[in-house]
Amino acid sequence: MTVRMLSEASGSFTGAGALLTILRDGQARTRAELVQLTGLARSTLAQRLDALLSRQWIVPTEEAISSGGRPAVAFTFNSSARVVLAADLGATHARVAVTNLATEVLAERAAEVPIDRGPEVTLTWLLRTFEEMLAETGHSVEEVCGIGVGLPGPVEHSSGRPINPPIMPGWDGFPVPEWLGERLGAPVLVDNDVNIMALGEHWAARPGADHLIFVKVGTGIGCGIISDRRLHRGAQGAAGDVGHIRVASALDIICRCGNVGCLEAVAGGAAMAARLRAVGVEAAGSRDVVGLVRAGNTQAVQLIRQAGREIGDVLASIVNFFNPSVIVIGGDVAEAGEQVLAGLREVIYSRSLPLATQHLTITASELGDRAGVIGAAVMVIEHVLSPDSVDQSFVQA
Repeated sequence: MTVRMLSEASGSFTGAGALLTILRDGQARTRAELVQLTGLARSTLAQRLDALLSRQWIVPTEEAISSGGRPAVAFTFNSSARVVLAADLGATHARVAVTNLATEVLAERAAEVPIDRGPEVTLTWLLRTFEEMLAETGHSVEEVCGIGVGLPGPVEHSSGRPINPPIMPGWDGFPVPEWLGERLGAPVLVDNDVNIMALGEHWAARPGADHLIFVKVGTGIGCGIISDRRLHRGAQGAAGDVGHIRVASALDIICRCGNVGCLEAVAGGAAMAARLRAVGVEAAGSRDVVGLVRAGNTQAVQLIRQAGREIGDVLASIVNFFNPSVIVIGGDVAEAGEQVLAGLREVIYSRSLPLATQHLTITASELGDRAGVIGAAVMVIEHVLSPDSVDQSFVQA
């Protein structure tokens, strides 16, 4: 782990939380190595190690490390110390997972769960599913360190409450963290679904990318922004709402948000499905559109290629403004592969500055449907295992 990462994690190396941050990289280290790395006195280091051992955040390795003399005991992060509950709730379907502290999926489920059924019905289903999956994996509610939830609409991250979500009737201002937290007895973090997808993709597939944009093209269109290796949410959590940028080809089309001419109104999965139905082709949503593309339906192929160009037109401006190194396309429509990526690349490379696209990679998501639940788990893990949170847990004990 670099000095930069350690300095971001804690202003000094004096707390047990900062020591845990060092050991979270998975490398086993002896007391002598930790003394050298942190500058702590041996007695102080021993106190910090004892504190972490008492909570099982770290464990001694099975094999001692020898440098020619008496073998020294080494310590490593215990990714099995707790479990995380993660949920990615989309417009029409949900994916739920139980993970360990290394984001390894222990159990996973996907189901058709329309978000417009309202918060209490949806969250009751989620609660029941979490309880079933905990039992399935042999874990108890007491072992849960946190719950992460992604929602398909604007979320005020500080409160975890949806704010005027256009496709989520009844959800505006609903206290999701409090509702789930009271029933599961653990902290609940809530964010926009595309933000957690960006977190998941960056964490698991592209950890070396300093500046990354994740574009979800499903029923709607959204964008998650990783800037300098951190998720950028904006002042009110509304950053990345590219689906409601106005585009010339949609000036006479009313979007579900109430405005006219939004990108989502012509290039979103719901809009494409509606266009196909208008010409007599059966398509209920974005997944049906992709299915038709794979089956070789000419109208669906033309629609999805044009959608790629429309999205590329908006992203070209973002590339010039933000200068990302990677653009990742996810969501249902990304399953169409090169049919949508070709249009994106065509427009972005032709309309962005050469310097901005010199080393730009445009690719489909490597995690696919799993990006959201991995990102939700990352959101919880980074919060619960931050140096301040770990140190505070010892103060409160």
